[in-house]
Amino acid sequence: MADPSSYRPKPGQIPDSPGVYKFRDEHRRVIYVGKAKSLRQRLANYFQPLASLHPRTATMVTTAASVEWTVVSTEVEALQLEYSWIKEFDPRFNVKYRDDKSYPYLAVTLNEEFPRVQVMRGHKKKGVRYFGPYGHAWAIRETVDLMLRVFPVRTCSAGVFRNAASAGRPCLLGYIGKCSAPCVGRVTPEEHRELAEDFCDFMAGRTGAYIRRLEKQMMLAAEDMEYEKAARLRDDIGALRKAMEKSAVVLADATDADLIALAEDELEAAVQIFHVRGGRVRGQRGWVTDKVEAVGAAGLVEHALQQLYGEETGDAVPKEVLVPALPEDAEAVTAWLSGRRGSQVSLRVPQRGDKKDLMETVARNAQQALVLHKTKRASDLTTRSRALEEIAEALDLDSAPLRIECFDISHLQGQDVVASMVVFEDGLPRKSEYRRFQIKSFEGQDDVRSMHEVISRRFTRYLAEKEKTGEWVDGEVPEETAAGNGNGNGDGDGDGRDDDGRPKRFAYPPQLVVVDGGQPQVAAARRALDELGIDDIAVCGLAKRLEEVWLPGDDDPVVLPRTSEGLYLLQRVRDTAHDFAIRYQRSKRNKRIRTSPLDAVPGLGDTRKQALIKHFGSVKRLRQATIDQICEVPGMGRKTAEAVAVALAQAAPAAPAVNTATGEIMEDDGGTTA
Repeated sequence: MADPSSYRPKPGQIPDSPGVYKFRDEHRRVIYVGKAKSLRQRLANYFQPLASLHPRTATMVTTAASVEWTVVSTEVEALQLEYSWIKEFDPRFNVKYRDDKSYPYLAVTLNEEFPRVQVMRGHKKKGVRYFGPYGHAWAIRETVDLMLRVFPVRTCSAGVFRNAASAGRPCLLGYIGKCSAPCVGRVTPEEHRELAEDFCDFMAGRTGAYIRRLEKQMMLAAEDMEYEKAARLRDDIGALRKAMEKSAVVLADATDADLIALAEDELEAAVQIFHVRGGRVRGQRGWVTDKVEAVGAAGLVEHALQQLYGEETGDAVPKEVLVPALPEDAEAVTAWLSGRRGSQVSLRVPQRGDKKDLMETVARNAQQALVLHKTKRASDLTTRSRALEEIAEALDLDSAPLRIECFDISHLQGQDVVASMVVFEDGLPRKSEYRRFQIKSFEGQDDVRSMHEVISRRFTRYLAEKEKTGEWVDGEVPEETAAGNGNGNGDGDGDGRDDDGRPKRFAYPPQLVVVDGGQPQVAAARRALDELGIDDIAVCGLAKRLEEVWLPGDDDPVVLPRTSEGLYLLQRVRDTAHDFAIRYQRSKRNKRIRTSPLDAVPGLGDTRKQALIKHFGSVKRLRQATIDQICEVPGMGRKTAEAVAVALAQAAPAAPAVNTATGEIMEDDGGTTA
């Protein structure tokens, strides 16, 4: 590990101008590339005390052994040079997006004498027009098959083309009218190229004018009584419209735009891009990357833009690029994109309307891609086994934690404080054993005290179940074991087993307890277990800010490698507990908001409550009704009607709501009074 002060440049050596810099390790390999408006100010940030640096940045500067830089004249040049160096040196500490699959494109080889329409993957070639990317190659072939009726462009390979030219006979597509057969001279090279260019124009979104032209030709043919020609044109129009229907209109103003959205956590980021041309989604692609450098949403967007458009020119760079956050140097990035396109490009964050709605759809796709990526890793048996072994090694456990329980606290400004418990067995979630808790011993916000209460309640029940069922034998459950049926909130008794014959509820102990939080929460959990005399269950905490693993009594956290499968599993367990707690907290809050005086009436269920409100129209009118009138409601007996009247009489009417715009008082039944 190198000391950054050993290679720190002298203050006067670094120029105060735009440039690009490289950090190299002791073997002269480039490990990080960056750019800056001011090299002097940016590089000074790397040579602060290590404790004040982000952990990933600290790892980079201690791995490096030297730094060098190149001065450029503008920030746009710096952006271009940074992209070139990242591509050339492939630095290990730079974010590098890689496609999660090789997407197929619809390509038109305009660089050939007789352009060909085909499916292409991989590196883009000069002189070839690309459309897409598409999710599946068959989607391209379906579209092409429809359009060849109108644009009979060559689709055959070079070998088939030469053989047909030598034999003087076209292939089957030439005979059925889906190829203009340039191989046998049915059309000239110029006529065939014009067909290919019309095909490209239609795929690029210029569809309306072409269809209107065909409709005009169809009407003229019908007027001249050339009905066969009119019928052929009608079928051509139908084929083109069917091809257009395969990509729905998402933006009504025929916009050409790329929409980029992100989903990220502390370790990884997923990017999704929708390519919209002529108001229609023409392609979609996505990447997942490791966050090997300390970078936020703005930095991830900038890297994505470099990856997308670093080698694109002309119309391949759209007029409008919509992003979730602007890069730090948005003006330079916009100028760079405009230079790649050859005309002005708009780079902005959508604020309202259809574009914002579509951006939310792209963001959902990014989130799903990130979840799918993590799920794929977690679902592999070998990966799960390695993850459990890494956790056991990092936490110094005697064996792999086959059962992990994770606890999280959730509240809204100290109200509706709840907790969740999720269970993972052999690295997979066991949803039937998830539990929810209400904090009962105090009111207000205190995550540490809440954690102590929840752990105490959970393991008090464990000890009680253990006492009922007898001791464990060699870690297995004896045949006579019986335990209670769970109701989801940690309360209630009963006997029974689950589908696997194991004891339900709290009778089965974990090998590892994970809490969402740092040192304070871990200490509270350990204290709760110690108070109950439980010393054979390990405890750790996962702090969300830097994904550090905390152990009881340790002043320093355990830092698992960012590529560690063990860290991925702990992170997934923690995130699952967090989501489960939030859902419960929201349901309690919504239930509290929807409370009614009728809730206090014993034996009055939701069906009869709804019947009362429907009959009288509002709680206010129900409060004014007599017992006899309440008895008129179907299903209401006199005893229940009396209970309803008493409950409403005891409940103080809520303060009337005031319309702040008009000053009117809003009545319960929807009326107003001055």
